[in-house]
Amino acid sequence: MFSCLKGKVGEVLLPGDEFSFEADDTISLTEHVKREKVVCGPGLRRSGDRLVVCKSGVLRHKQPNMFWMDSQQRRYVPAKGETVIGIVTVKSGDVFKVDFGGSEQASLSYLAFEGATKRNRPNVQVGDLVFAQFIIANKDMEPELVCMDSSGRANGMGVFGGGGLLFTVSLGLVRRLLAPRSEVRSDLQQLFPCELVVGMNGRLWVKSSSVQQTLVIANLLQSCDTMTDQQRRQLFKRVAQGAL
Repeated sequence: MFSCLKGKVGEVLLPGDEFSFEADDTISLTEHVKREKVVCGPGLRRSGDRLVVCKSGVLRHKQPNMFWMDSQQRRYVPAKGETVIGIVTVKSGDVFKVDFGGSEQASLSYLAFEGATKRNRPNVQVGDLVFAQFIIANKDMEPELVCMDSSGRANGMGVFGGGGLLFTVSLGLVRRLLAPRSEVRSDLQQLFPCELVVGMNGRLWVKSSSVQQTLVIANLLQSCDTMTDQQRRQLFKRVAQGAL
C-alpha cells in the first residue's frame, strides 16, 4: 500500500478510489519484514486492509508516512486542537455562543480566557471576533472552544479584530498559508506588510496601514484560490510594479 500511495502523489483522485496491500507489502513467513504504517489525513479513510478516498482532490504526502487529499473544500468540519476564527452571536449567562461556519454553533465559557475568574470576567460582546481552539469536536457532542492553551496562557488567542477585514477562502488556501515555508505568505508580506490571522475554518482577518491596502490584500488572497504558483507570482509582480 505504501509504495502504491507514493506512486499516486500529485495525482487527482476521486471518492471511491481504493488502495490495498500488494504482493510486496505482505508479511513473509521466512523473513522478518516490518510493515509500513500509513497515517491518514483529511480525505482518506482506513477500512480493514483497504485505504478509501472519501474526498476528491490531489493526493499529498509528508515525510515519513502521512498522506492526505488537498482539495478546494469550503465546508468546515471541526476537529479537536484546530484554531478557528469565530463570531460571538449569543451571550447567555456564563456561556457565549460562537459561529465558526460549521453546521452548529460552538460554546465558549467566560472562564476559558487567560486570567478570567468569576469576579474578573472578560469583556466579550455580541459581534466580537474571537480566535479560539477546539477542545471538544465530536459529532455526538456540542463543539466547545477555549481561548487559552493547556498551560492557561492566551498564546495569541482571544478577542481581536479592531479595524480589520474578515473574509473567507477555501480550506486548501488556509493550509498553504499555514505551511512552515509558505510562499504565498512570504510574498504577501514583502508586498504589503500587514497583520494576518488565519483560521482553519477558512476565515481570514487582515489589517494593513490603510483601508485601500487591506482591500487589495483581501482580493489578492481570494484570487490565489484558483491560481497556480506561476500565475500567483505574475499577479504579485504586476501589483508590485503598479500595473494593477
